Amino acid sequence: MKTSSRRRLFLGAGVAATVALVWTAAATFGSDGDGTPSSQVAASGRQAQASAAAASSSSAASSTSGPTGSATVQMRHAALPGMPDYDPKDLYAADRPNELSPVVKNDPSYVYVPNTESNTVSVIDPATYKVVRTVPVGEQPQHVVPSWDLKTLWVNNDQGNSLTPINPATGQFGTPIPVHDPYNLYFTPDGKSAVVMAESDKEIVFRDPHTMAIQTVLHVPCEGVNHADFSPDGSYFIASCEFSGQLLKVDTAKHTLIGVIAMEHNAMPQDVKISPDGSVWYVADMQTSGVWTLDGDTFKITGFIPTGLGAHGLYVSRDSKSLYITNRGEGSISVLDFATGKLVAKWKIPGHASPDMGGVSADGKVLWLTGRYDAEVYAISTTDGHLIARIPVGQGPHGLCVYPAPGRYSLGHTDIFR
Repeated sequence: MKTSSRRRLFLGAGVAATVALVWTAAATFGSDGDGTPSSQVAASGRQAQASAAAASSSSAASSTSGPTGSATVQMRHAALPGMPDYDPKDLYAADRPNELSPVVKNDPSYVYVPNTESNTVSVIDPATYKVVRTVPVGEQPQHVVPSWDLKTLWVNNDQGNSLTPINPATGQFGTPIPVHDPYNLYFTPDGKSAVVMAESDKEIVFRDPHTMAIQTVLHVPCEGVNHADFSPDGSYFIASCEFSGQLLKVDTAKHTLIGVIAMEHNAMPQDVKISPDGSVWYVADMQTSGVWTLDGDTFKITGFIPTGLGAHGLYVSRDSKSLYITNRGEGSISVLDFATGKLVAKWKIPGHASPDMGGVSADGKVLWLTGRYDAEVYAISTTDGHLIARIPVGQGPHGLCVYPAPGRYSLGHTDIFR
């Protein structure tokens, strides 16, 4: 979420079933950076769906056997060329506790906290629960995002129009790279593109993942595009548009728009997360105070689960069994069981709290969250939800990053690893 000058906290209302209006345009809003629109979204949308189905069928037939952790699983080839094979039964199978990639296994463990109103990053030692240093960065840092290859952390200086690189092996902050309106940052599953959510510009900008040179500019027909997640085979991703209450479906390889859902009930969609088996997408909604469920392939909303006031962030447990949902408006975390699709617990943070964005510790035992309006960070036990520590940081802490973390590669945001 952006600063108070551009956002407001919605306290939610009663919930009713949604009627989703799926929009498929006759012309895409994509371009190659020169503003020239591509044509025939409807046709490309149908072709993308058909291609994805064919690729899924092909990949299933050519699946190979390989180890994930201590178990042997049937790995599937992705529809997106260059994307690593994946376990169709558990997209997060590589994220098991302490299963760090060789790339990061020797990196020091820290929690990096962007303080949006202080223009700094607080660095917390998770062993002592204390801030060990505070580093000035660009204006309005929103998120700290791991790169696809796990070698760089990017500080999204939204109003500063830059990305500050951090070397996680040394903790060294580098020279900012000019990037316009980088509210949030993702990476395509093949590692070929950085995906900048340029919220104010109403654009999704595909860039070189290292130099950040522009590859493609996709102009979007919505307000507040900010959070996203990718399909199991990498062929598409779904993004939320906070201010206009819409969801976008985008072709990953073609960088084109497939469709749009216009949500009802004054929806204010936030974080987006796919279930481990890829069958259900979850979209947090601050206005209706819960999470919408979605079928990504058909691109239709399938239900709603009330969680708590101001539902905002979504985080998967290291065993792939639970989804942690932050309810920022009431200072709580709801726990959803993926197997049943039902809520099994609610953890209340003592006193006034505003849990927002964060991530899970490498060992899976601690859920780290920022207190957006309380200048603090919460360390919460994932065993029983008790508050382990409350750590003062700068003003407006937002998308913190717990690093290093398990996983083969990063899809961006603050805690999406596969």
